Amino acid sequence: MRITKYTHACVRLEHEDRVVVIDPGVWSEPAALAGADAVLVTHEHADHVDVLRLAGLGVPVYAPADADIPGLEFTGVSSGTEFTVADFRVRAVGGRHAFIYGGQPDCANLGYVLDEAVYHPGDSLHVPDQPIETLLVPAHGSWMNTAGAIDFVKAIKPQRAFAIHDAQINDRGLSSVNGWLAEETDNGYRYLRPGESV
Repeated sequence: MRITKYTHACVRLEHEDRVVVIDPGVWSEPAALAGADAVLVTHEHADHVDVLRLAGLGVPVYAPADADIPGLEFTGVSSGTEFTVADFRVRAVGGRHAFIYGGQPDCANLGYVLDEAVYHPGDSLHVPDQPIETLLVPAHGSWMNTAGAIDFVKAIKPQRAFAIHDAQINDRGLSSVNGWLAEETDNGYRYLRPGESV
């Protein structure tokens, strides 16, 4: 499976001419969606879903059943739901966005495990009850800190981990977060710049 990271939380997964894109938000590059067969959206925040771009795309979009995404038609899914998109087996896990400072209202947030191997948690540090080969770990957000990201990787124990949710930190901050994740986790952590694939 080829994984390409785009800006912020957007990730493109390709296998045998099948393409699924997760969280193409307003900061991600339009190229992420070229030839996409389906889109998975973890939650309703604009940094994870670009409604105008997706509304005109003409491919199936899946999002939490409780998500409030005006102007976008999508198939609602719930935690524990297993389904297939573009021949990828998908399991929805979690359920709520991580708490934000001061008890700010949260929203529905689902993580997605694809082909029992790759896990994208959206804006949550939910630990699924299954082994994960490749973890897409949030690196920064108003709802988290670096210690939380490190603990998340250690709790899941993936074979490899790549940062997502990183568009709001400058290069110095990103270097620091990447350094801590690489040093404190023994899980093949590596940073992928937008457009880089593995």
